[in-house]
Amino acid sequence: MPTTMNLKTATILAGAMLSVAGFTQAFAAEAMIPAAISAAVADAVRPPADKERDANRKPAETVAFAGVKPGMIVGELGPGGGYYTRILSKTVGPKGKVYALVSKAQAARPGGLDAINTLAATLGNVTVLTVDYPSLALPEKADLFWTTENYHDYHNGPTANIVGVNKSVFDSLKPGGIFYVEDHSAAKGAGLEATSKVHRMDEDIAKTELTAAGFKLDGEGTILRNPADNKAASNSETGHFVSERFMFRMKRP
Repeated sequence: MPTTMNLKTATILAGAMLSVAGFTQAFAAEAMIPAAISAAVADAVRPPADKERDANRKPAETVAFAGVKPGMIVGELGPGGGYYTRILSKTVGPKGKVYALVSKAQAARPGGLDAINTLAATLGNVTVLTVDYPSLALPEKADLFWTTENYHDYHNGPTANIVGVNKSVFDSLKPGGIFYVEDHSAAKGAGLEATSKVHRMDEDIAKTELTAAGFKLDGEGTILRNPADNKAASNSETGHFVSERFMFRMKRP
């Protein structure tokens, strides 16, 4: 039977082993993030408001999962204020390009292009293009297309054409290129009504639409899952970046 001293020693050793294991896991997770992505997320010029969102958005892990690399040509649908535009720009670096693709409806709003144009002026590899998503065409084929929290919006409005959006992205990618799709998860079986009612996307429908366009599922991320999220509530009620989000890496064969 172990002595009191042995029990204490065993307890200390067990605690130390747990600490080492935890450190090893954290180190392993950190090591999986390419240096270019880590540097882009750590960039001191990123606005404090963007950095405050990082805990929920997990940008380093997300960009790594999508497969963004230096030298890539990226098409970003719906760049908004540029949260990911900055990170994508820094990750692809001076030999890469980011096309920030703003819809004509967004561009028509007063000041709709101000934020992204101001940002592009400070980043030498970002070009802002005003396009109709169902008929977009880039000056060159892209390695990767990117859309975050916007896919459900492409189903809404009088001229919505998700088939056209997915086809234009497919046609604008190089063979082997990736369409990274991330959006707020709707309750399973919610149907397309969720896109306008709670501003979420039924991920089974999204997967069906994307594969119908010719894409093959190349990866499905889980880091933005949140079992506590009420998927029947609007994403704005639950907190825009607290909601559960699905992550698809869809490949053009």
